[in-house]
Amino acid sequence: MAPVTIAASLRESTQTLAAAGSESPRLDAELLLGHVLGVGRATLIAEGESGVSASQQAEFSALIEQRARGVPVAYLRGLKEFYGLVLSVDERALIPRPETETLVELALEVIGRRLTAAPRPADAKPLLVWDVGTGSGAIAVALAVESRRRGFGGNVIFRATDISVDALALALENAVAHAVADVITFAIADVAEMPDSERADVMTANLPYVASDDLPQLPVAASYEPPVAFDGGSDGLTFVRQLIGQLPSALVPGGTALLEIGSDQADAVVALCPPGWQMVIHDDLAAWPRVVELTRGDGDY
Repeated sequence: MAPVTIAASLRESTQTLAAAGSESPRLDAELLLGHVLGVGRATLIAEGESGVSASQQAEFSALIEQRARGVPVAYLRGLKEFYGLVLSVDERALIPRPETETLVELALEVIGRRLTAAPRPADAKPLLVWDVGTGSGAIAVALAVESRRRGFGGNVIFRATDISVDALALALENAVAHAVADVITFAIADVAEMPDSERADVMTANLPYVASDDLPQLPVAASYEPPVAFDGGSDGLTFVRQLIGQLPSALVPGGTALLEIGSDQADAVVALCPPGWQMVIHDDLAAWPRVVELTRGDGDY
């Protein structure tokens, strides 16, 4: 019996996933078959008439069956691309989303401004960038890798905190894999509550912001991710509100916090801006309000 070709396998699996309700059946099938064969999507297209061995087809079929039940592709592959990096992902933490890359871009702009706006004394302390609710470590690792690439080097250090020990372990694995564990300190913290800790110059946070009543309406794949990574309370802003209340004790005067929010929460978050602070709402690439930038006044102690 002739082996099944790549093209035929993709065609059949795409139909299976489409019937199961996948929002991107062809892409899902290509990513999973590429994972099994150890090749990229371009190779799958170029070599569509190549055969798939029986063992490879069996492995692929098992993955398609799991995906049809709703298991996220990222969990099935054990990895997710984020800001040009390949990160390990599993059920310990939320899968990084593309819209969060907007937060990373903005944080890099803030870091760059703070380092280059004026000459830095030779004995100046490194900027401290604090990622709250770090999860997989996607934001902290991406910032650390890119800061090093841009030559910021020893001028920036990072703190990554989370309430989940399991999530922090995953974040550490990603930091080690990308050779930035030496510049990131990991610690357990409930939002930004770290007694006696040094204040941050820049803070980033992608906290849970889905309203509790909206959780059942999330895609099936989200049901495989940690519920605590989504549930933001009755209005979705429980943790955002808590973090904003903690900013005066967590940020240095003139410091900046960048918080990811839901696309329908901008007006509600504007009302939370502390007196004397500056707030700007930034859109993501889809033109949805996505990141709140809060800057503390220089004299606000």
